[in-house]
Amino acid sequence: MTEIRILLIDDEAHVLSALQRVLRLHPPVPGRPHAVETFTSPLKAIEAAQERIIDVVVSDYRMPELDGVETLRRIKEVQPQTGRILLSGSREFDTVIDAVNVAQVGRIVIKPWGEAELLAAIRDAVETRRLRIENAELADQLRMQRGQLTQQEAELRRIENLWPGITRVEWGVDGSICMSETDVLNTGFGRGLN
Repeated sequence: MTEIRILLIDDEAHVLSALQRVLRLHPPVPGRPHAVETFTSPLKAIEAAQERIIDVVVSDYRMPELDGVETLRRIKEVQPQTGRILLSGSREFDTVIDAVNVAQVGRIVIKPWGEAELLAAIRDAVETRRLRIENAELADQLRMQRGQLTQQEAELRRIENLWPGITRVEWGVDGSICMSETDVLNTGFGRGLN
């Protein structure tokens, strides 16, 4: 059983601590392990989403570097299947419209949040991500049956849905594969070499 990977973004460290405490005391999906990663910088969180798989992102709306809608939009570009939840102290209509239309946020949780509401939002996001991946695989199977997609293309799409970015390869002029230090560390090959 794979662990649920949750990314929390808020420029206020005490809010991140409170979110972590809720998740530590009440696992979002009982019986399933989860890992939580926190960021006070939305830009660093976006970088993390480019480097590893995230199941759910919970982002504050008002942050100095980048607002939550733009943060979630950029993460969606990198990992379209990731569940997106916006935390907001605002009930303004424009905020809600932007969150839904621009970042395709699945849920907006108003601060101060209730534990049950937050956990339900995360649980729903995990299930929605699973269903999106499953639906993409079924659609590709149908395309293969109709001759619109080869088996190899379908497998590449399936792998990309599970591990965004894995099928994008940077080739050198000599035909070699270019890898950064981050790529090597994320494969596990560079671990334990300190």
